[in-house]
Amino acid sequence: VGAVTKQTLFPPLTPAGRPFRVSNASRSSRKGIVASSLKELIAKTLDAFLISARVVTLVLEEDGTVVDTEDFFNSLADNTHFMVLEKGQKWTQVSDDCLLQKKKMGVANITFDLYKLNPKDFIGCLNIKATFYEIYSISYDIKCMGAKSILRKVLQLISHAAQMTGQFLLCTGTYMLQLL
Repeated sequence: VGAVTKQTLFPPLTPAGRPFRVSNASRSSRKGIVASSLKELIAKTLDAFLISARVVTLVLEEDGTVVDTEDFFNSLADNTHFMVLEKGQKWTQVSDDCLLQKKKMGVANITFDLYKLNPKDFIGCLNIKATFYEIYSISYDIKCMGAKSILRKVLQLISHAAQMTGQFLLCTGTYMLQLL
């Protein structure tokens, strides 16, 4: 009775989650995931990378060692780099050229993105993003109006210009008539 009471009053503590880094097979995307077990890490990896196949292989990114047992998983250090492989994918070693390209740090990176919020838009929108030293980022959106709005503004401008010209001609005609 004492053992049963002890188990219900003091359930075993769940191990705290540990941080890991997981990348896809092409190493184009990397996610940080916190998990306490191998099963939990695989489940969170499937959700993070939006993988629909439930059969994946988790390997160490540095040498391709398959991680398939809970004991081996528990022996790994925090922040271990993993790679998730779907069916048909294989682990490949990182080339030295790829490492040099990743370490190369530019001063600035500027991107221009043109997009439309609505298919009926005449011009669309422009997003300008500048990143300095891969740390600071500045972004600015220029939203353009649709074709109807631009045409309406142009017609309003022409109408106001015609009204001003008419007023000028009337005033000039009236002044000339009084002068004569």
